[in-house]
Amino acid sequence: MAAGDHHLRLGSYLGDVSALSFLPSSPRPLLLAGTGSELLVYDVDAARLLASFKVFDGVRVHGIQPRGSPPADGLTVAVFGERRAKLLRLRVDAGDDGGAVGVRLELEQRLPGFDHWVLDAGFLEVDGLLAIGLSDNSVALWDLTERVFVTRVNSPDSYLEIGTLDPEFLLVMHGRVHIGRLKEHEGSIFRISWSSDGSKFMSVSDDRSARMWMLSCQPQNFTNQAANIDNVDIIPKLTLFGHSARIWDCYISDSIVITAGEDCTCCIWDMDGKLIKMFKEHIGRGLWRCLYDPSSLVLITAGFDSAIKVHHLCNSFHDILEEKVVPDGLKYESEVFEISSPIVSGQYGPLDSKSEYVRCLHFVQENVLYVATNSGYLHHADLSDTNDVKWTDVIQVTEKAPIICMDVMTVHPDSLDKKDIVALGDGHGNVTIVRLTSGNIEPKVDLSFIWSAEKDRQLLGIYWCKSLECSHIFTADPRGVLKLWNIRNALYSNAHALTASQEVSLVAVFESPFGARIMCLDVSLQDEILIAGDKKGNIVAFPFHKTLAAHNSSGTQQKIPFCDRFKGAHGISSVTSVHITTSTSDDAQIHTTGGDGCICFFKYGRYVNNVEFVGMRQLKDLGTIQSIYADHVSDTQLVGTYAIGFTSADFVIWDLGNDAKMVQISCGGWRRPYSYYLGTVPEYQNCFAFVKDHSIHVRRHWAPAQDKKLLPQVLHTQFHGREVHSLCFIDPASYSHHEKSTNLWIATGCEDGTVRLTGHSASNAGRWCSSKMLGEHVGGSAVRDTCFITKTYTLIDKSCNSSGSSGNILVENEETTFLLISVGSKQVLTTWILQPRIVENRQVCSGGRDLDSKQSAECSDNGDSAVTFQWLSTHMPPKLTTNRLKAVHVKQNFEEGNSSAQPNLAIMDQMENDWRYLSVTAFLLKHPATKLTVCFAVVACSDATVILRALLLPSRLWFDVALLVPQASPVLVLRHIVDASSACSGDDVGNGDRYIIVSGSTDGTITLWDLTDTIHGFMQLVSETQPHMVIDCQKRPKTGRGSQGGRRRWRSLANNSVKKDSKQTLLPTENDLNASCVAAESSHEISGLEENEVITTTEDTTSSSYSCDVPEVQPMQTFSGVHQSGVNCLHVSEMERACPTTGMSSYCIISGGDDQAVQCFVFTLGSPQQSCSMNKASLNSPANGALTILSQHTVPSAHGSAVKGIWTDGVWAFSTGLDQRIRCWKMDPSGKFMEHSHVIISVPEPETLDVHHDRGRGKYHIAVAGRGMQMVEFSPRKDDSMEAA
Repeated sequence: MAAGDHHLRLGSYLGDVSALSFLPSSPRPLLLAGTGSELLVYDVDAARLLASFKVFDGVRVHGIQPRGSPPADGLTVAVFGERRAKLLRLRVDAGDDGGAVGVRLELEQRLPGFDHWVLDAGFLEVDGLLAIGLSDNSVALWDLTERVFVTRVNSPDSYLEIGTLDPEFLLVMHGRVHIGRLKEHEGSIFRISWSSDGSKFMSVSDDRSARMWMLSCQPQNFTNQAANIDNVDIIPKLTLFGHSARIWDCYISDSIVITAGEDCTCCIWDMDGKLIKMFKEHIGRGLWRCLYDPSSLVLITAGFDSAIKVHHLCNSFHDILEEKVVPDGLKYESEVFEISSPIVSGQYGPLDSKSEYVRCLHFVQENVLYVATNSGYLHHADLSDTNDVKWTDVIQVTEKAPIICMDVMTVHPDSLDKKDIVALGDGHGNVTIVRLTSGNIEPKVDLSFIWSAEKDRQLLGIYWCKSLECSHIFTADPRGVLKLWNIRNALYSNAHALTASQEVSLVAVFESPFGARIMCLDVSLQDEILIAGDKKGNIVAFPFHKTLAAHNSSGTQQKIPFCDRFKGAHGISSVTSVHITTSTSDDAQIHTTGGDGCICFFKYGRYVNNVEFVGMRQLKDLGTIQSIYADHVSDTQLVGTYAIGFTSADFVIWDLGNDAKMVQISCGGWRRPYSYYLGTVPEYQNCFAFVKDHSIHVRRHWAPAQDKKLLPQVLHTQFHGREVHSLCFIDPASYSHHEKSTNLWIATGCEDGTVRLTGHSASNAGRWCSSKMLGEHVGGSAVRDTCFITKTYTLIDKSCNSSGSSGNILVENEETTFLLISVGSKQVLTTWILQPRIVENRQVCSGGRDLDSKQSAECSDNGDSAVTFQWLSTHMPPKLTTNRLKAVHVKQNFEEGNSSAQPNLAIMDQMENDWRYLSVTAFLLKHPATKLTVCFAVVACSDATVILRALLLPSRLWFDVALLVPQASPVLVLRHIVDASSACSGDDVGNGDRYIIVSGSTDGTITLWDLTDTIHGFMQLVSETQPHMVIDCQKRPKTGRGSQGGRRRWRSLANNSVKKDSKQTLLPTENDLNASCVAAESSHEISGLEENEVITTTEDTTSSSYSCDVPEVQPMQTFSGVHQSGVNCLHVSEMERACPTTGMSSYCIISGGDDQAVQCFVFTLGSPQQSCSMNKASLNSPANGALTILSQHTVPSAHGSAVKGIWTDGVWAFSTGLDQRIRCWKMDPSGKFMEHSHVIISVPEPETLDVHHDRGRGKYHIAVAGRGMQMVEFSPRKDDSMEAA
């Protein structure tokens, strides 16, 4: 390595965990884990990282094998990876409480490099040897004392109990005696695990099977006795199928078998092959390792997503396994039984309106169920004894009217004075309130009263609200009208039922503007707000003054107008639940669930009285979500969050923290009467009842409270489960308390379509502190590039002629907008906005992992939320209707001799959109006259098109501004230059800001475009036409599940239609931008019939996403042949020194390609007149009109493989490639550079790189990502920096 290598310091690796092992004979469970080139040591009980050690250079740790009981001077551990193996001495210093307080690691022996990969290793204590299994089906034996190889034997003359890739494997006991060949597997064998007594073993393979084998006698009976070998048989006992992909690891004991596979599941089986439990708490490409400790009942899993999860299996679970008394079903202590109401029992055949059948069910605890029937009966069922269910007839409503709706509130649930208050709504519009007290034998009715709330058949819903306790109740009719009733005086009076009903008073009436039935609601007295969700997916906000809930609120009824509404919150699907979370900020947090399988997040501004969408999570495994259950340990801490919902025919409880299905019960769907009840730990305490064939089917799973299991502990930060394609630093200047922050936050985009926000702590030994999911692209489309916008430029109106202004560009210092943009497959462009404020960490579903894949991502920094993003907008190409997607359109174009290929390609794109965005660059420009901020984003697509789009803020309107042509090859990377140097020139014609786009293509070409005139023209057009005043904007992202809340809301701007009243507002034809700015109707003013007519007209006139006459911009300069193949990475930086001859700013472009070369050239921009026409040139030409090249430098073989990431600030440059190196380059003012140092990283197949320059501390933080992510710190010496400057 070159001098100065000590300035580069490797940080921790965040990626797949490829090895696990317990440290034997330690006072407290210690775990060894291998991730990247590091060995981690954890105290499992304390869930604390004790130490981390780098054991290899750029080689991943594939296995860890401790050697027996640790001697006094430490424990020998064999660590291997790829073609390397080492023996290390691990010393643990124990504290007074038996816990480890210090760990030391020393190199004991370094084995010579192998010619094949090491797959497994094991110690042979009798002979003092280390057996090493290699990928060529050979075993090498290393003498631990002499430190030499004894022998190396190839299959089939060796034993490969430690692992092989051969579908057939040999079993040879100690002494190298061949016992037998097993040929049952149909694929490569990945792992063999022996039981503790050696009588049986497990093998797992890529044929998705796990097989158990038995030996006919104990191994100790024939060790070193060749005469007994013929009497030994290997008996295949079990074949286990349950994984949907390859199985990577296994464990076997006398009572259970554990397998872990590529499908991210860990399965626990009994010895008879019955599946007992399945964990699916990892994400991504696979679960590599599983580890189980029978003494502590601890199961540990790890995989591609970097997480190490510890599962504490309960005692009852272990006892049942030991006794081999596994009940039917996947869970222990599950009860499945069937009950029937005494009145309903005996009913058979078809039903009519007068038949007696169950209409409503409601659990209040695990053994108490209320049943309401069609004849007006309310029953109480005691399910304590499933063989003898005790039924109590509570009441029958008047005139035998059918009970339409029921709700139950329990008062003092944890005390002896527990009361159930049941509210019943019948078909005659009457409400009946029944108060029951739990008796010794059966419940006792303390009070009941009835009053008329609606007309016949008009009472469809009745709702308690926890914040109002039992003093008020809501009723709902079919037309979206809510009524609030005060029943406090009636409920707590001692009068008889008739007198009590007279004490009920109507307090307020709330009428929804949508006219749809209200399905759910919630009230926050602190925020004085009522949020209601209706059957058509809308939510409405009403003011709810505290006087409405006062004890004396029995005066004249009030009609409360709504204060805000949100149409299509859940598309056209019903809103199923609403929950308001009160915070100390200016906004109340709201989450809703719906029949579209989504959880939506909103905020309600207390002072502006509006509801704003902030995020959403879509659960693809659930067709409808009924509610969210949050288990609170305290008022501020959540243990776990769960989604309750249905698939087409099954009831499902979904663990949101671990993204795993906990319970699935076949019930026929959500349309039949059902009820559920969850305990403290829903995974082990849940009840579900549903009606089928006139009977009530109950499935109850209730483990003892002392056996409760908390969510699995996560020892290592969870990250992406697939390859990372892009990353960018979040500028610390955007943090809430950046002056106090010691963390750096990085946004990463992944192959699975997720964007995560990951924190790196400089104060915690350079460890990764947390990783939260920020969002997910529509349909899970892969994220290819990300861009964080840190500056907002203000365009000064030239008509103002401010003499004090020195130019047209100013950088906003106050109230700056920070945006994060991600692009990827299916031409998805998603934008998030940074909210630099403190938000309470009490949002529902914040346990472990952010619930919302598009919600605000909150990461704590020194106790505060330093970085908070919320979804802003998503842009996708508009879809054509099926009647327009016909081959005749393509054929017609050819017959007419249309030479333009673009419309044809556009139609084909709409038929099957396989195109993807490859890169994005963006900047913000503020117009001082209109106060509008425009985000200009340039995106490159795989179809070799580059387009300039504009996002108007805060209206969230997208416009196609210009096409950057021509492009012969797809563009892989984009960067931009905002040049203000021309503002200082004396040429009045060219005076102004310059906006330059730089691109690198797959053919090795680097191209520059000047977008100055186009952007100025668009800004002028926006200021004149004010399109945000007449065009509806996108309120929430698409889900892709037919739940878009009417097609009007989801058309892109190019497809927006005109108002039905022919009030058409078109932008002027200046700069040919009018076609992208067709005004759309207001989303709140058009009826359903009118909307359909408008949509039809629009679809008949719009041909494609690029059907409008978007202007084309020609390049200002094209440099061909810069690289022999694709330009994989490129970065632009302004040089610290201006051009010595002209005094203008000079810029540096540095690039890397598949040809392993790094190119750099320094240039100055010419005048705008010179950049009007396209110039083709090479880097060898010093003057090219549009720009002047000052210097150029090339390093032909900068890396040993393709260069994938590069960055520079004009003083230092950093690059990475597939050779797993980060190279630091020292640059001089002329653009020449030489290698200063390099370091080997742990990230396999790196794809991207970004750098943050901490000028205050004089450090560079380099983040590189691919299969995982790693941070590298570079601290240049002062004399190096001064010399380079």
